[in-house]
Amino acid sequence: MANEFYDAGNQRAARVQELFARIASRYDLINDLQSFGLHRCWKRRVIDLAQPKASERALDLCCGTGDLASMLAQRGAEVVGMDFSDRMLAVALSRNRQSRYSDQGRAKSSLTLHSAPRAPQLIQGDALRVPFRDGSFDIITVAYGLRNLADVNAGLREMRRLARPGARLLVLDFGKPDNALWRTLYFTYLRLFVPVLGRIFCGSASAYAYILESLKHYPAQQGVAAQMRDLGLVNVRIINLLGGVMSINYAEKEI
Repeated sequence: MANEFYDAGNQRAARVQELFARIASRYDLINDLQSFGLHRCWKRRVIDLAQPKASERALDLCCGTGDLASMLAQRGAEVVGMDFSDRMLAVALSRNRQSRYSDQGRAKSSLTLHSAPRAPQLIQGDALRVPFRDGSFDIITVAYGLRNLADVNAGLREMRRLARPGARLLVLDFGKPDNALWRTLYFTYLRLFVPVLGRIFCGSASAYAYILESLKHYPAQQGVAAQMRDLGLVNVRIINLLGGVMSINYAEKEI
């Protein structure tokens, strides 16, 4: 049976928009439950690989409720978080207000050694048409968002366009384990257990059955790495997590 939130055609963005409007208020809770809290460790791994510095600009695409954007800001980078779901951004903005950020928030001046980190600038927009000039960022991240785009390769091309020479590009998402038995067990977990969480906490099993449906159509870690190489990115790496059920794709823009 087709998933109500998955569309491979021109309604892809609209269906994903509906999905995140449905789950925004419970998104972080269900992430904690379905990953047993491990998603927080995986996101910290992304930040460690990104190696943000106080003088750098970072862009977190499909930023959702703002986890990565906040973590990048806490490391001192000047951060823009972008998402096309206004309800997810509302959660991120609320979290910003509750965090300890400098009053200079979105100021353009350099971060001083002892000042508090500045809050991420949060904007609504499409990850396939980002409103910034070529070469604007030193770090570009996307967590659990590339899989949701209508065109994965176009999303990667946009990331490359926005990257400065030497910039780090990182993608965290569900993966496809190489081991057939482990992959079968993992897909069974996504098919049977995760939708139950969606039904209990969001009133919609299909909202989380969407994960497996979208993953079936996603090139996952090996395919994303191949596309990164085809785009001329360098130092391409795959960091598999839990045997490949999650993965981080890492690449740099050539200097």
